[in-house]
Amino acid sequence: MKIVIIGGNGLIGKKVVARLRQEANDVVAASPSSGVNTITRQGLAEALSGARLVIDVANSPSFEDQAALEFFERSSRNLLAAEIAAGVRHHVVLSVVGAKRLPQSGYLRAKAAQEDLVKASAIPFTILQSTQFFESVDAIVQAGTDGDMTHLSPALVQPIASDDVAAALADLAVDKPLNGTIEIAGPDQMPLDALARQYLAARADQRQVIADIHARYFGARLDDKSLTPSAQPSLGTIRFHDWLSASLGTDP
Repeated sequence: MKIVIIGGNGLIGKKVVARLRQEANDVVAASPSSGVNTITRQGLAEALSGARLVIDVANSPSFEDQAALEFFERSSRNLLAAEIAAGVRHHVVLSVVGAKRLPQSGYLRAKAAQEDLVKASAIPFTILQSTQFFESVDAIVQAGTDGDMTHLSPALVQPIASDDVAAALADLAVDKPLNGTIEIAGPDQMPLDALARQYLAARADQRQVIADIHARYFGARLDDKSLTPSAQPSLGTIRFHDWLSASLGTDP
């Protein structure tokens, strides 16, 4: 089966490509660096020719509100139109838990708009909403840092390893379209500020983390339900402290 991974050279995309190729699928890792551009449509029709499944894990190169919205809307419209022309039977897209709960965040508004385009298309689809990746913690800390102080919300989060997200996407590739949304999260909930403290302590980073209920998360104010999944999400198996030890090379 031919499968096209849009964003196939990114963090998640590379892992999904590797997993699906182990199952002897014909997998195309599509991205601008490989000559496939969903914004300009360069190489898009050729890449999708004969494909049965498309997994879209491409991300906006900018988190600025309007730039992110324009990227996800144009990319999705071009991609879905090309899929219809190619006869693609299943469109899988990676989104974010809470995308529709936090309209104050321009990036999450853009992801919600992407979801709406997928739902409105004639192509059978599955939307996988993920919580924040462990690999994103550094960017979250940086966004809340001013000098030696990092102000972050104490709201609960349930982050997940990118390996677990990639495994879920690979599993969806062999399943029938859900024509709906499922959520995936890590095995443990914790306050966002506590997550940051654990991350910085492991890296011997001396920045002080302040729990601040007014701190914004990429433009949005959080509560305990903002970024956590519903009652019955799919759960990853990798715990944050284990991932952190492995990423720092301190495994026992």
